[in-house]
Parts: sequence; structure tokens; C-alpha cells
Amino acid sequence: MGRFNFTVILILSFSLNLFLYPSTVSAKLKLNYYADICPDVESIVRKAVEKKFNQTFVTAPATLRLFFHDCFVEGCDASVFIQSTGSNKAEKDHPDNISLAGDGFDTVIKAKQAVDEVSSCKNKVSCADILTIATRDVVALSGGPSYAVELGRFDGLSSNESSVDGKLPQPTFNLSQLNSMFTSNGLEQSDMIALSAAHTIGFSHCAKFSDRIYNYSRNNPVDPTINKTYVQELKDMCPKDVDPRIAINMDPNTPNTFDNVYFKNLQQHKGLFKSDQVLYTDSRSRPTVNKWASDSDSFNKAFINAMTKLGRVGVKTGNNGNIRHDCSVLN
Repeated sequence: MGRFNFTVILILSFSLNLFLYPSTVSAKLKLNYYADICPDVESIVRKAVEKKFNQTFVTAPATLRLFFHDCFVEGCDASVFIQSTGSNKAEKDHPDNISLAGDGFDTVIKAKQAVDEVSSCKNKVSCADILTIATRDVVALSGGPSYAVELGRFDGLSSNESSVDGKLPQPTFNLSQLNSMFTSNGLEQSDMIALSAAHTIGFSHCAKFSDRIYNYSRNNPVDPTINKTYVQELKDMCPKDVDPRIAINMDPNTPNTFDNVYFKNLQQHKGLFKSDQVLYTDSRSRPTVNKWASDSDSFNKAFINAMTKLGRVGVKTGNNGNIRHDCSVLN
């Protein structure tokens, strides 16, 4: 009888915990999460993304970067979409986010509108999940791998500029700094290197790397780890007195194709940022760069794995989030 009572108590205790902490019940993301809710959500999002992608290629790097910036700050909860108000300055307006291209935001907003036009789907798919699907789609549309995405995220309940402080990697980071930041988000060095390859598409403003070609140090104005020919190319595109907001391609060879050329560029000392080139100059990460420079299939698999892990960072579920009616406004 005592054993029976003990078992009953355990069951009741477990049930009470599920009631008190619903986020632990729904915290597991899964494939086909919307199968019984909005079964065509991925195809709806795909069509919206394709339309935007066909209008401008910037859609691809902008959306990919947006996903990264969102997940690394408050978790993958679309908090980066929230517009600032008179009483609150949101993530979007932090200096590290101001350069996020509007096409990334527009892609998700239009995909959200397309989803909500289906009556059975309206207000049932989170902005965070739509961003996740859209990111997968822009990678594939750019020539990269397609992959199944885990879904089931809720949108965050807050967005504050101060929450961005110290959460995003900087172009001046060395390998130890990069590893430390990624480790804090449950990602390993190999994940960090794979995700860094997102720089195979997209652009950067001159101000983000000009110190490497003009003011590197008192005794050496040019970073010695940069290919000399590449230095001159960068100077031609970004003269010393040029508007620092001028943008250039991060990959000088195949800027509109998601591929492993990023790693081949590093081997040639053509990494645009110090945080890129250090992946090759540091002996701890060079073997991975060399491997993926010669094996695109291996890189693609590593990228998919890293993106899946990134998509699990800080996920909101249960009472910790909701599904926004408008991605840019808290419910």
C-alpha cells in the first residue's frame, strides 16, 4: 500500500510540474510541427521567399544574417523585428543591428502575410518559425544545401536595445573570442567555422574592415595576413576618404553563390574580416578550413548541423512567448 501511495504521489507530482511549467512540455522543436495546424506553411513561405529573391539577391544574405542576429541575442524568437517606441528602444536599433538590410525583414513580413491569408493558418505560425523557414530557403536558392527545419518556436515577449550588448561577434575577434561567444550559445568550434561561411554571400560596409588596410598598427598600416593583391582591390573599392557606408562583396570570387569558396578565399588570405582570416591563420582551426575548402559535401553537412543547433538557441515556448499578429509589434 505504501508503494502504491508513493507511485501515485510521483504521478501527481509529475503532472503538477507539467501544469506549472508548460514550457518544459513544448520545449522540443520538431519536424512537421505544423502538419495539423497549417500543413502547407513551408510551401507558402517558399513561394513568398522566391518572389522576393527574384526581385533582389540581397534577400538571401539579409535574411541569413537576420536569423543569426536574432538567435544570438535573445534566442530565436523574432525579437529583432520589434519596432522601437517612445518608451522602449528595441534590438533593431542597436548599433550592431542598424546595418541589417531591410530586405531580410521584408522577406519575413511578406511571408507572414502570405501565411495569414490562409484562414486556417492565420495567427497560428510564429514569426520566429517563418524566419527559420525563410533562412533555409534563401540558402538553397543561393546554391547552398536545403534541409529539414525544426519548428515550434514562439515569438518573444520583449525586445530591448541593451540586450544586444556583447552578444554578437565582432569583425575584429580572434579565435578564442569567437569560440567563447559561440560556446556560450551551445555551439562548438566546428559550428562557428561553418556558420562563419555565411560570409560566402552578401556584403559589408567599408567601415567594418578599413582599419585592416589603412590603420592596422603604428608600425604596419596594413594587416600582414591579407593578400597584397586583395589589399589593393579593397583600397580601390574603399578609398581612405570614401563614404564608410559604401558596401562591397564579402566573397570577391562568387559573391552570389552559397559555396565553399569562402574557405578557398581564406587559404589565399582573402578573408575580408580579421574574424574570417583568423580561421586560417590560427593553427587550431586551419585543418577544418582546409578540409572544407576541398570537400563541399562535408561543409554542407556541417553547415546544416550548425544551423539546426543555432535554431535551438533560446527558443521560447509555453508562457515564455506567443504568436505575434504583426512581426514588428508585440501582441
